[in-house]
Amino acid sequence: MQSLKKTWFISDLHLDPDHPEISFQFIKLLQSSNESVDDIYILGDLFEAWIGDDDSTPFNESIIAAIKDAVLRGTRIHIMHGNRDFLIGKNFLEKSRSTLLDEEEKIDVYGTPVLLMHGDTLCTKDVSYLRARKMMRSRILQSIFLFLPISFRKKLAHQARSESQKYTSTAKPDIMDVSQSEVERVMQKHGIDYLIHGHTHKPSVHQFDVGDKTKNRIVLPAWHDGGTVFEWASDGKRQYIKL
Repeated sequence: MQSLKKTWFISDLHLDPDHPEISFQFIKLLQSSNESVDDIYILGDLFEAWIGDDDSTPFNESIIAAIKDAVLRGTRIHIMHGNRDFLIGKNFLEKSRSTLLDEEEKIDVYGTPVLLMHGDTLCTKDVSYLRARKMMRSRILQSIFLFLPISFRKKLAHQARSESQKYTSTAKPDIMDVSQSEVERVMQKHGIDYLIHGHTHKPSVHQFDVGDKTKNRIVLPAWHDGGTVFEWASDGKRQYIKL
């Protein structure tokens, strides 16, 4: 009898030295992965802020080491850029033995095609954010930023977080959620019935019909109130698991 295999999906951990309890949960999750866990997909915002691979603090190195240990034990780990850690680069990936996912990554989960996204580009009503996102993803601006001293980068990152918190506290909730039309467009574009994403911090499984097809949008939770994994098992069972 073939043993049960599992794939885990997580997002929006926002790891930060100021919140060691979340980092502890993440490291425990990695340590619990064994031969039954094929893959762990981290769909953006693993870190509260990532200012460059050269910021080799003890905290950052401990996270990299924990990811590497899990990979060496046999679990493949994949990372997607979020809106907080899009500067994760080649050195991080090499040191952690993880792989980088595209912004729209189509995978096969035990025979089912699934589209993975961070989720921010689905929020098409949030025009101000999308405009800022386009600017921050400019390779020229990123190169300039990474050329700055680490201490100055940290100040800029702290300022950006403060402005982001102020913005999210005043913006209308519907503006910061996904647009159904964009969800349907991207799912039709990739020809899939399952989409998994994070970013909105509104965990739920949404089902809706497009033509004669039933579509499924699975939203991953943030880890602010404790870690949660979405598990997809090889027998077809899918569930949120609170750590």
